[in-house]
Amino acid sequence: MSIPPPPGPHQPQDPYQPPQPQSPYPQDPFAPPSQDPFAPPPQDPYAPPQQDPYAQGPYGPVNPQGPQGPMGPMGPYPQAPYGGAPYPVWGQGYGPFGRPSPVNGVAIASLVLGLLCFLPAVGLVLGIIALVQIRKRGERGKGMAIAGSVLSSVGLALWVLLLATGSSSDFWDGFKEGASGNSSFSLAKGDCFDVPGDTFDEDVYDVDEVACSGEHDAEVFATVPLSDGGFPGDDHVTEVAEDKCYALRGAYAMDPWALTDKVDVYYLTPTADSWSWGDREITCVFANVDEKGTLTGSLRADETTLDAHQFAFLKAMSAVDDVLYEEPEEYAEEDLASNRTWAGDIGDVTGDQADSLGTHIWPTDVRQPVAALVKDMRDAAKEWAAAAKATDADGFYEHYDTAYEYVDGDTTVTAREALGLATTVPTYDEDSESGSGGTGGGDSDSGLDV
Repeated sequence: MSIPPPPGPHQPQDPYQPPQPQSPYPQDPFAPPSQDPFAPPPQDPYAPPQQDPYAQGPYGPVNPQGPQGPMGPMGPYPQAPYGGAPYPVWGQGYGPFGRPSPVNGVAIASLVLGLLCFLPAVGLVLGIIALVQIRKRGERGKGMAIAGSVLSSVGLALWVLLLATGSSSDFWDGFKEGASGNSSFSLAKGDCFDVPGDTFDEDVYDVDEVACSGEHDAEVFATVPLSDGGFPGDDHVTEVAEDKCYALRGAYAMDPWALTDKVDVYYLTPTADSWSWGDREITCVFANVDEKGTLTGSLRADETTLDAHQFAFLKAMSAVDDVLYEEPEEYAEEDLASNRTWAGDIGDVTGDQADSLGTHIWPTDVRQPVAALVKDMRDAAKEWAAAAKATDADGFYEHYDTAYEYVDGDTTVTAREALGLATTVPTYDEDSESGSGGTGGGDSDSGLDV
């Protein structure tokens, strides 16, 4: 037999509808039991509709004003299609993990400029801009922006103080001095150095100071200061270098015989760029005539390195050599008067230096060799005096040739050997412009650029 359905309209169970929440109000104990244990209790048709205060619609709470809400027939929020509680909402979706807001780049720049005290005014402006951007965009970096602004303000105040007191000039001078520590700015008389390039006969932009006892590219024998003012030009600087360097080499290397034909005179000159950094010196140096050659040992021979006897001997010989190098360029046939005047001068200086050497007190082993040299010098002085009185070119050259036989003769070599000086007679360059040493050359120069 079949069981009759319960009274009232039959409503089949919707398989997709979630279970209905139980009413928070207790059932009437006198109501007849429901045939369907899952059906909700019947409602009083005259009672106001019951609303679950905790029910949530898909977009928020159900409109408490019922189906005739102020925003339409269904109100602003739809209810469940079958009455009762609306469909449950399973949260608002999966939100992203909490990511920190980016750091403001302008704040970083402000902090860096503030720490370095570089362009402090710019660092201060960037710090203010960063604070405004951080407030508008919600970015991080407020602390950096504030720190950069404060440090930049301090740096700006210091710069203003330096400019007001003139201390910035001292600071800049110190900076330039430190920056030029490995350049020819720092080279002094007696220094030896290497150049970074493959050869010395090219522009020199930097130098490395080394010991003179070992191999080196060049040795400084003099520095020539230049006057202040605007850069005088490359030609003028080169002309001064040629005149001064050749004249000064004999004071540093008093023994010209020690300067072999492998040694020549070079000079480092200021350029327009180095002039703006305060370079006001010409640096005169000895270097090998071979572009890739080097020097070994110091060429210095003056009163700081010679003993008293060596110094006295070389000083006398240098005085004679200086006048010998003043020989007129014209032959006696062309200008007899000039040649006679020169011969008289060389005769006088030769006689004077012979007297100087003769009165010096020499060591026992040096006394005899020097005495022989003094005798030859006095004989040579007589021949020079006779040449100065010649009436024609033939008579002039007769005494000229005899006098020159004494120059750098055997007695000179013997005296040098006794004094411990170089004994190899140098080869003199007839085209050499001036000075002692007979090293010739000197046409190459090296410009300084730092």
